[in-house]
Amino acid sequence: MSNDHGHQDLPAPGLDSIASAFVTARQQGRALPDFPGTIPDDLVTAYQVQDLAIGQWNDQTVGWKVGYIAAERRDGSGDERLLGPIFSRQLWNATGGTVDIPVFVGGFGAVEAEYVIELLEDAPADKLDWTPEEAEALPARLYIGVEVASSPLATINVLGPRVVVSDFGNNNGLVLGPEIPNWTALDDAQLRAETLIEGSVVGTGGASNLPGGLRAAYAFALARSARRGRPLKAGELIASGNATGIHDIAVGQQALIRFAGYGDITCRAIAAG
Repeated sequence: MSNDHGHQDLPAPGLDSIASAFVTARQQGRALPDFPGTIPDDLVTAYQVQDLAIGQWNDQTVGWKVGYIAAERRDGSGDERLLGPIFSRQLWNATGGTVDIPVFVGGFGAVEAEYVIELLEDAPADKLDWTPEEAEALPARLYIGVEVASSPLATINVLGPRVVVSDFGNNNGLVLGPEIPNWTALDDAQLRAETLIEGSVVGTGGASNLPGGLRAAYAFALARSARRGRPLKAGELIASGNATGIHDIAVGQQALIRFAGYGDITCRAIAAG
């Protein structure tokens, strides 16, 4: 992907109609039977759709989710991860009780255990490449969290990363839990988690499950955000990727995500819209 994303030629009307279809479906809480148009040819174009949709969504971004792209599904950009926006009204604080999370009936709905980074300083806008070590040196806090991975399109993950990017990265919110203090002194192996749906364990793991590790996910978010003309700022959040897997959840079901030594988050799926 080119480093000048955000400075492309004006997108074709077809891209705007894709963005509008996803935004309208999300606003109305309804499913889409198929991808609404022609799937973008590459991630550059998919991010154009995402930027158009962000512009149509009546809310402010407060952070970004990171998703992993399997090797066989990558394009010429070489990106092994992708980004999707997290919006202010879809950020919830875990209170120790049960947090209601909206998923699209007839669409895709899942929960993901997340380690969430909060920047304490602005990232340099002109720095387009980051190593994991450089990312770790940029001051940040770390929290436990849960991503609500949901889309009006049931086949979003099957259709692949260009479709995921087009629809807000398949994100429909983030539940933010307690802080993990002194996280830079911890190895990924010390950060462990498990996910239960309706009382049954459906996934185990932790930060070690993130390909390349937590710091690699942080570095990617910094680099890709700068390259697409959205350098990260102090206060923005990064949900670093699924730590126990992607676990389907239906309306009425309850998820319990346990982060060993750092707390639990309980969620109940409700209908979006």
